[in-house]
Amino acid sequence: MEEDHHSSHIPQWKKDEVEEIKELINEYPIMGVIGIGGIPAKQLQKMRRDLKGKAVLKVARNTLIRRAIDQSSDDVKEMDQYVDVQTALVFTEQNPFKLFKTLEKSKSPSPIKAGAIAPRDIIVEKCETSFPPGPILGDLQAAGIPAAIDKGKVVIKETKAVAKEGEAVSQKLAAMLTRLEIYPMEVGLDLRAALENGLVFTPDVLAIDEDKFFSDIVLATQQAFNMSVFAAYPTAENIKTLIAKATTESRNLGVNAVVLEPGIVDILLGKAQSEMLSVASIASSNNEEAVDDELKEALGAAASAAAVATETVEEAVDEKEEEEEEESAEEDGMAGLGALFG
Repeated sequence: MEEDHHSSHIPQWKKDEVEEIKELINEYPIMGVIGIGGIPAKQLQKMRRDLKGKAVLKVARNTLIRRAIDQSSDDVKEMDQYVDVQTALVFTEQNPFKLFKTLEKSKSPSPIKAGAIAPRDIIVEKCETSFPPGPILGDLQAAGIPAAIDKGKVVIKETKAVAKEGEAVSQKLAAMLTRLEIYPMEVGLDLRAALENGLVFTPDVLAIDEDKFFSDIVLATQQAFNMSVFAAYPTAENIKTLIAKATTESRNLGVNAVVLEPGIVDILLGKAQSEMLSVASIASSNNEEAVDDELKEALGAAASAAAVATETVEEAVDEKEEEEEEESAEEDGMAGLGALFG
């Protein structure tokens, strides 16, 4: 009776809100608890529109969110611990990893407010500003930013960390960072946890470096392929490589063992010819009469072929150097034109 009496005093709009949240929980396979702290109402509405077709964003009072969760299944009740200040719910059919990525993309740089805690070291880079000399110089210096006058403009003399991670930002520094268009904060939908099939996923699990993940898969694939080749374990992916490797190894074995078989004889003859010419060259250098005319002609032809090959290589190198010089000259010319016309 007491419960009925208490519920009868709950405004109908609150009951409708709780029922709507429960319906969304039952309708969508993925539920997320997100933080919306620091997001202006206008920006929040834009984020809601951007999520259209991908997810449903539900903003409600924490008491109503907790009541809806408490009236749901045991799996959903696990999400109650992530309901904190300025909370909203998100419902989607995307898996938690895609949902996390979608929400991260919604974030944008934002000015830091006085008294806010620096999320990371705030660095002011050495640069020339657009400010003319005036009171701004004293304001920058008062905020701890090393400013000076140079050639009629205010400049930042050196790169400096003006606030360390975890430090509160003063009013003067916050104002100057905004004027310098340095926005240390990120404003957006902050996913605290997502629920799928009874499993709770938190940001530390969902934040995957996709480039590293892809490179790890590529590396693992290459290593697995190499291992299968070295172990001679035939698969559809490595069979051509295994056959090519076996062919090369068998040919080398046949050449080293002087096995007279088709496909090897030509290699053996070529090897013998090369070794014969090498011996003839040494013999001829010691005594010209040691070789006959036919061998001398063969040695001359081999020497000519070697000279032509060397000359061809040298010409190719020269052409390459000339091309590089021409490209360098063209780049210098373009740089000159750029300097001339700004």
